[in-house]
Amino acid sequence: MIKPKSLEELAGYVEQGQNIFFFTADWCGDCRFIKPAMPEIDAEFPEWNIIEVDRDEFIDVASQWSILGIPSFVIIKDGKELGRLVNKDRKTKEEITTFINNTIN
Repeated sequence: MIKPKSLEELAGYVEQGQNIFFFTADWCGDCRFIKPAMPEIDAEFPEWNIIEVDRDEFIDVASQWSILGIPSFVIIKDGKELGRLVNKDRKTKEEITTFINNTIN
């Protein structure tokens, strides 16, 4: 997983490449629940980058993208949004991988 250090770095991932944005926060219990499964999910989609976005650090981006609940996922390929799994519900590894597969295939 990639953790952008600046808004400019994050914007670069939005503009080009195959990227799955994982919005999270340290205080979020549901985020902590799914975080151990993220390396496995990352390994299942080697052609895609998973970008871990700290919702609190990038609160303006989260607001602009209407990320109202976390953990949430947004898939963007070369600047075009392909799909989003955005809500406040706890997510399982299976839900996330199904969402990714259904969106990228």
